[in-house]
Amino acid sequence: MKETQRLWLMFPTKLVTRPIIWELGKDFNVVTNIRQASVTEEIGIVSLSLDGEREDIKKAIAWLEKEGVKVEPVEINTIEG
Repeated sequence: MKETQRLWLMFPTKLVTRPIIWELGKDFNVVTNIRQASVTEEIGIVSLSLDGEREDIKKAIAWLEKEGVKVEPVEINTIEG
């Protein structure tokens, strides 16, 4: 069943320059859409929506966490833009 999940991703300094979101879209059967981002040399914070099958999204999130990205769901009452 297809679904969309909106997430906040927090990238530590060591991952800021790595193309993690590109890798995610290439290696997992999910569509990535960056909704908002703030990146400095020290930290990256990205609001990302993932579209795909629930299992594929779960695998993608597990991989992000294994790579060292902190993943949190976007609050439901966030204003859609």
